[in-house]
Amino acid sequence: MWRPHLLRSWRERLRSSRWRLWAALLLLVVSLLVVLVFLAAEYEESRDQTALEQDAAALASDIRSSLLRNVQTLQSLHSVAPTADSWIVPAAELMAQHREMVRLEWLDSAQRMLAFRDSPFVPDLFGYLGRDQALPEVRLACDHAKRLSGPAYSSSYFWPLRNGKGLELIEMCLPVARGGLPSGFLVVTYSLPGMLSELTNRDLLRGRGLAFNEADGTRLALHSVVSGTRRTLTARHVLDLPGHTLLLQLQSPRLVRGLFPNVLTAVVGALSLALLSVLFLLARDIRRRQRAELDVAEALAFRKAMEDSLVTGLRARDMQGRITYVNPAFCDMVGLSAEQLVGTGLPAPWWPPELVDEYQQRQMVRLAGQVLPREGYESVFQRPDGTRFPVLIIEAPLIDAQGKQTGFMSAILDLTEQRRVEDLNRTSQERLQATARLATVGEMASLLSHELNQPLAAIASYASGTLNLLEEPAGQVSSADEMQADLVQAMRRIGEQADRAGRVIKSVADFVRRREQVREVVTPQSLVDAIQPLLGLQAKKQGIRLQIQIAPDCPPVLCDRTMVEQVLLNLARNGMQAMPQGDPAPRSGLRVLRIEVGQARLHSGQAPGGQPQKMWVSFAVTDHGLGLSPEVQAKLFTPFFTTRAEGMGLGLSLCRTVIEQHGGALTHEPHTPRGTVFRFTLPVSMVTSPPLSSRP
Repeated sequence: MWRPHLLRSWRERLRSSRWRLWAALLLLVVSLLVVLVFLAAEYEESRDQTALEQDAAALASDIRSSLLRNVQTLQSLHSVAPTADSWIVPAAELMAQHREMVRLEWLDSAQRMLAFRDSPFVPDLFGYLGRDQALPEVRLACDHAKRLSGPAYSSSYFWPLRNGKGLELIEMCLPVARGGLPSGFLVVTYSLPGMLSELTNRDLLRGRGLAFNEADGTRLALHSVVSGTRRTLTARHVLDLPGHTLLLQLQSPRLVRGLFPNVLTAVVGALSLALLSVLFLLARDIRRRQRAELDVAEALAFRKAMEDSLVTGLRARDMQGRITYVNPAFCDMVGLSAEQLVGTGLPAPWWPPELVDEYQQRQMVRLAGQVLPREGYESVFQRPDGTRFPVLIIEAPLIDAQGKQTGFMSAILDLTEQRRVEDLNRTSQERLQATARLATVGEMASLLSHELNQPLAAIASYASGTLNLLEEPAGQVSSADEMQADLVQAMRRIGEQADRAGRVIKSVADFVRRREQVREVVTPQSLVDAIQPLLGLQAKKQGIRLQIQIAPDCPPVLCDRTMVEQVLLNLARNGMQAMPQGDPAPRSGLRVLRIEVGQARLHSGQAPGGQPQKMWVSFAVTDHGLGLSPEVQAKLFTPFFTTRAEGMGLGLSLCRTVIEQHGGALTHEPHTPRGTVFRFTLPVSMVTSPPLSSRP
């Protein structure tokens, strides 16, 4: 009877056996790779050692051949210089050509010195110890050369120098003859380091170490060493010279070629690993596929949740303008479901009826491949119930994984709340403007009481004079005509003074009165005339001379008259307050407030399409005060920043806001010799309008 626990036991034994087989196979492949790498490394090292020994033999052969050529050169030198005097010059030339020679001597048959020459490259070689200290080596070499009838070498010896250093030297003695009879010996003192550097092939020594050693391994001379601390290969070759034997040692760093020294090892290792990798990849493929499917499902669910939670509307269209995707935010925005929107084309169901043609033309331009405005553009949508709302549309090309454009992706932002906030801000600014005007009127109340006393006193005086004329007895009146003329003149003066007082009061009332912002065509002269009575009061009280200069050809501007008048009044009052009494002295002639109006051409030429560029009118208010410090300039237009104890800190901030709403700019700059110039610009009206009269 088949039992489940027996089946489980059989499966566990089978799984355990399979893992043991895999482990054995893996161990076998790893062992094979280790053996291959070891054998390849041994082969590479043996090959490098053989090549190094061949190079050492070649270097020893080069030294031996060079020494033989030197012997032939010495024999020819002796044949061309029969006397000691004639021998000196060619010997010097020979020493200059062979750096390995440090001394050349000519001895007679009794080994007495006839002539010598030292190397110019090793000065004062025998200055520390005399030459006689090396004579035993010379005698041994010459005795051996006499027996051999050829060149013979002495054993090497160390020769100290004055600077605490020294050289390893070796003597070579060559018997010479002339006319078949012995004529002495030529003795050459060789420097072992010089022999290594001058008699060897330098190309074979790049990156290698070369030295002369004794048979027991003692180093005699060194030419170069192997750099670094890497393991080195060493080759030694015997340099057998007549009378002495040297051991030439050549060292080379072992080249490390990584884990696989040659191609064969790499191929076998790669094939062995491939056998295991294929099986491993096949087993892992199913698990990866399942994991990938799970990841894709989770990614789709996450993207769907993210798109559903957005407040920005998303809309995708193909190249023909048909909608292929919308998110819930867009559906809520236009009041239509996704089923009603997907698959629809142009015209869109959310377009206002009267704007369909305009929107249709704009979409055709975009679908034709024109460059899309990445900063977005504003439009108006309409819901099925007729409600309209402003939106900001940002479009971009929809690119697939192959880099091909398949449509357009749009992000739509509902601007209804933003427009409401902007309206609230605009209303707040208007209220602040009104508050500022009321504060200005409060400051001018005392000035008005003083200024109105003059016309009222004049009216009372003329009225009293008129009564006096009427009450005079008939006999005192000179004539009826004269009395009538006096009465007419007095009544005219009374009317003029009353009109003057009315203008002052009306200018303040018009300034304080709050009204809707209406852009109208206004002449610069009327703007200045409207605030001139108010400015005249304060200027007269502070002893400031007011200068107004308006260009005769200055065109009218398009602006909100009340707000621009307040800007001009605030700048002028600030300029007066910047010139306190006594600084500078009135007689210096600097207490002057100047208002200049002229045309400023900030743009020239014509815009694309033949439209003329904008033109501007510049208003400048110049004072002769103490100027502005860098700290004040940095915070000049900051709201609630003021340098006066009674100031609110809103005047300049509101002035700049008003000018920027008109499209202009408010700037300031220092004035020479002292003071500050505040300048703002207003656009010139393009509407032809008759000149407006000055405001009363």
